[in-house]
Amino acid sequence: MSETKTSAPDGTSAAGDEDLGAAGSQLSTAPAEDAPNLPSLGVIGWARWFWRQLTSMRVALLLLLLLSLGAIPGSLIPQTGIDETKVAEFRKAHETLAPIYDKLGLFNVYSSVWFSAIYILLFVSLIGCIVPRTWQFVGQLRGRPPGAPKRLTRLPAYTTWRTEAEPEQVREAALALLKKRRFRAHLTGDAVAAEKGYLREVGNLAFHIALIVMLIAFAWGQLFKSEGNKLVVEGDGFSNTLTQYDDFKSGSLFTQDDLDPFSFNLKNFTGTYEASGPNKGTPRIYKADLSYSVGADGKDKKTTIKVNEPLEIGDSKVYLVSHGYAPVITIRDGKGNIVYRDAVPLLPLDGNVTSTGAIKVMDGYRNAKGEREQLGFQAFFLPTYVKGNELASQFPALLNPVINLEAYHGDLGVDAGIPQSVYQLNKKNLKGFKDAKGAQVRENLKPGETMKLPNGAGTVTFEKEIKEWAGFQVARQPGSGWALAGSLAAIFGLAASLFIQRRRVWVRAATGSDGVTVVEMAGLGRSESAKVPEELGDLAGILYEQAPGAPDAEDDPAESEASPDPQVVPAEGAEK
Repeated sequence: MSETKTSAPDGTSAAGDEDLGAAGSQLSTAPAEDAPNLPSLGVIGWARWFWRQLTSMRVALLLLLLLSLGAIPGSLIPQTGIDETKVAEFRKAHETLAPIYDKLGLFNVYSSVWFSAIYILLFVSLIGCIVPRTWQFVGQLRGRPPGAPKRLTRLPAYTTWRTEAEPEQVREAALALLKKRRFRAHLTGDAVAAEKGYLREVGNLAFHIALIVMLIAFAWGQLFKSEGNKLVVEGDGFSNTLTQYDDFKSGSLFTQDDLDPFSFNLKNFTGTYEASGPNKGTPRIYKADLSYSVGADGKDKKTTIKVNEPLEIGDSKVYLVSHGYAPVITIRDGKGNIVYRDAVPLLPLDGNVTSTGAIKVMDGYRNAKGEREQLGFQAFFLPTYVKGNELASQFPALLNPVINLEAYHGDLGVDAGIPQSVYQLNKKNLKGFKDAKGAQVRENLKPGETMKLPNGAGTVTFEKEIKEWAGFQVARQPGSGWALAGSLAAIFGLAASLFIQRRRVWVRAATGSDGVTVVEMAGLGRSESAKVPEELGDLAGILYEQAPGAPDAEDDPAESEASPDPQVVPAEGAEK
């Protein structure tokens, strides 16, 4: 009759058996924790102690936490490498905090000394942890599962029965069964040793290696990245050089030679919107039709860029990020000479593309007295004007466009050499044109209408042609593909290390004192789990069918034939 046993009822652990210690070893490549001990005196002793601490799991987790905490000020405080204008505004608004932030490097967190130190220490810690564990794991793969302990009864899951089959037959059947179940198995003495679940350690190592890949990819991307924005009006073009960008920022190791050589022209921009319903005014289609060429002698190609569908050229991606209108304005002096004619891009203020901007005539204008002067106009544009509401457009499409112009003359301040925005009007040295009542000249114009400036100063015409402009972002992010691959590998590696259990099974078949074969089966996992007893019970049931139980001397043969298959019960204290 079959017999089922568990480990010692007193709960003695398997580690308490010296023989079991060898069988239960190497189930993990985690370094053994040394007993707390002061390092020996001397430079070598302290260096060894420091290295052990740096490559320990607790320090790696601490460094990872510090890296996460260090990134918080980088997202809350304006950074010089991202938006220097906001940094300047922050300095003016916080005169006390700004010097402190400068000393702590909080305006350039990701290139600061302390953030780089945490980054490098984490990198070294991961490498120091992975290399010895990988070497140890390779050694385990090249070796064989350890032989069976002398007393299998001390293992967490155990079962036994007597059979009339020969020991060699039982061992051969067990070896074939375990190999069929994808165990690494071999015969050693009077037992079969098998092991399974190596993917757990593979996943663990893959997770740590993926973290290193991600760290390298992020560092590479920060050092060599570039990102620039350019506003292009329909009919105009762009060449990928630094001087053509409206604003540009890059990593510390980026050079101009890293820019991909290409150019493009904006042929047409198309935008459609929901005309009714709760989503009225919501964009339906945003697309820009381009013709582009790569290199100095590249052939022109046509393409269409949509939102989240960029144009990829080399390592650069050209994204469509914004849109607006550029009314065509013609300005003449008092003699009727054209001194300005161009499409003026205006910046949107809201979802209905209510826009504002400035028109500047810097050269070629003479007033009624023949004196050289500069003209400036504050422009306010409504694509869909509704009478009675002159503050905002009612719809983003050009249903009833109106432009409001406020005229000035004098000195624009551009000759002083101080940079200024093309979309803002510096009124410090300007005088407003006054009408007959002494009020500031301000007038609404529809397409085709003209505004006359006082005292024969000239005219301003809002042409019927209204162009559209598109804002493009050219981004170069080296290492992004490696970062994505590392992230995916980290997820799968972590899942493997969490859900796959490494375990061992031993099957011993030997002739007992009465000449009947005694079969013993035992299992051991890295951690307590109900999976090991369940799996051992399944294996024992299959093997029992090939080597059925033998009747005891005092038992009835008919009763022994009805004996149930062996069952495995986890040891006391094991998870159920």
